[in-house]
Amino acid sequence: MKSKVPSAPPRTTRGFTLLEMIVVLVIIGLIMGLVGPRLFGQADKAKAQAASTQVKMLGGALQTMRLDIGRLPNEEEGLSLLVRRPADERTASRWTGPYIDGDVPDDPWGRPYRYSPTPAAGQPFTLYSHGADGAPGGEGLDADVGYLPAN
Repeated sequence: MKSKVPSAPPRTTRGFTLLEMIVVLVIIGLIMGLVGPRLFGQADKAKAQAASTQVKMLGGALQTMRLDIGRLPNEEEGLSLLVRRPADERTASRWTGPYIDGDVPDDPWGRPYRYSPTPAAGQPFTLYSHGADGAPGGEGLDADVGYLPAN
């Protein structure tokens, strides 16, 4: 005799209603409205920290190059001397670069760092970024970052 296994009742598939979908979207929107600004604030803060780190890295490379060639780049040569051999044969013979990998980076806001062989902030050179706003001075995230010139 065969034993008969009772079959499961037929399943009915039920989708989401439009109202349920709208409620979920509203909840996601509220969460993004609360969390989004905090995340963007952290991104801006990270850019300022990255600029500070890059200035220190470029400053170290400038000091190393200075030990090799006996001088800092002049205004015309700028930071490009860290990655390109100088035209002057006397200086080129002592240049052992490149002193950084790749090209000279722009600041985190996409602008070139400002360099001058004028001493600033305890360093024998000036090297800085104008911060998020790209203008001299500023406060908070707009503040200048690096070895700033004396006013």
